[in-house]
Amino acid sequence: MKKIIMLITLVSFLSTACNNFLNLNPLDQLSEDTFWKTSGDFDIALVSLYGGMQVDMFSWSLPCWDGITDNGFTQHQENQYGMAQAIVTGNINSSSTGFINQVYIKAYSSIVRANIFLKQLNSFTGTMDEAAKAQYTAQARMFRAHYYSYLYRCYGDVPIVDTPLDLKTQFKAKSPATDVLSFIMADLDFAIANLPNVNYITSKGHWTSSAAKAYKARMLLYDAYDASGNAIPQKMTDVISLLSGISGFTLAPDFTDNFADAKQQNCPEIMMSVKFLAPNDWHSMDLWYGQWVVISPLANLISEFEFLNGSPGIPIPMKAVGSSVIDISKFTDDSLAKRDPRLVKTIRYYNTNGVSYPGGGTSPLGASMLKFSSRNLTPPYSATTYSQTDIILIRYADVLLMLAEAENELNGSTAIAYRAINDIRKRAGMPNLPSGLTKEQMRAKIRHERRIELAFECSRYFDLKRWKIAKQVLNNVKDGVSTYSFLDKFYLWPIPQSEIDNGHGVLIQNPDYK
Repeated sequence: MKKIIMLITLVSFLSTACNNFLNLNPLDQLSEDTFWKTSGDFDIALVSLYGGMQVDMFSWSLPCWDGITDNGFTQHQENQYGMAQAIVTGNINSSSTGFINQVYIKAYSSIVRANIFLKQLNSFTGTMDEAAKAQYTAQARMFRAHYYSYLYRCYGDVPIVDTPLDLKTQFKAKSPATDVLSFIMADLDFAIANLPNVNYITSKGHWTSSAAKAYKARMLLYDAYDASGNAIPQKMTDVISLLSGISGFTLAPDFTDNFADAKQQNCPEIMMSVKFLAPNDWHSMDLWYGQWVVISPLANLISEFEFLNGSPGIPIPMKAVGSSVIDISKFTDDSLAKRDPRLVKTIRYYNTNGVSYPGGGTSPLGASMLKFSSRNLTPPYSATTYSQTDIILIRYADVLLMLAEAENELNGSTAIAYRAINDIRKRAGMPNLPSGLTKEQMRAKIRHERRIELAFECSRYFDLKRWKIAKQVLNNVKDGVSTYSFLDKFYLWPIPQSEIDNGHGVLIQNPDYK
């Protein structure tokens, strides 16, 4: 099946116990006293952990992360859909909403569920095969590492919570970021060692050992550059070693196979995704991105797409409208056809050669994201449009891109780096890279490919930060939509003020936001 069936009524038991003053268990609800009695209960609980991945912040809102980069513009405020306008303009403080507080709150909410699962598993006295128990543990720890990866990259020092909290332990101080990273890596190492070494098609939507390896490589690369942006050789060596151990995955025949729900089930490239299946488990991506235009591709991104012969892209035709908005409606069918084919598979144009897109939303730039749009649903979209495209968390193209990056930084533009990038370009319909590139030239090509291939997949923001070029790049965006303002302190966000207030003086704010 495309989707593990969700047991929505189960979610509540993972965060609350069901006890009243008579200590009676409700007959119409699951409780800790009546659940966790058989190994089958853990199968049900695991389904709930996977269902918890469907929260918008870590699934169908992922394209909005590009709205805080040079890739896109979000026209909505933080308390609405895009969650990024104030961040872009540098209005970041401990009371900020949107990403600033929601990443923290929702990540910990999911971590709580994983910890309850692990506690019950460790204390389970019923019959359970040790190998099965190890796999249950590995799944839960992989979830925990997944959510902690966002906390680490966004906030740095955060509390390490590895067990359910009670009245005595509920107030947790922050741990140093180095300890948080070690905690993540320990969970990932356990997952790598104990998850099945199968491809995603065989695993039917579960975490696998290969996905855990790719995720660990992602985290290693995040810290693989020093403060000046210079590569750290040992980190690159570790990444190459890790990625070289991944097998059983290939690039899909077509770029769009990763994003068309009819083809995702048997796509050989997907390594992990958040699964949906309408009409019971659906999301609003088509409504958000196709109708309401929650994120608009910037001219900065569109200009990055090369011509079919491999020559660099040039700025698209555009004209100022009013004082701040750029109109890209003059981008013609002819000029689209001359660009990297991934352009028309990633971006939807609202007016091309006089033909208007039938969506009814306001499009400040004349375009929206097409990448995750449902191929079987037609605009205009509404609140009753049940979208079911699975949301990609990691795919094999990213493995190749990470491998090329680490190889080039460690050994220069070797055949390994060339092959990894050229495989991706060949699939896209683009020519091979020219031979004889220097390390610096290859670095630029690799970073270009990451931006084009992974646009709107929650990659660009973290790439700019780990390469230590976020300030340089973002403060030079001149598309005329927003005035970007990225300060050095924005490499880490403030802990939400609501959490500080509830921390009884134990949880301390990040230094730059006191």
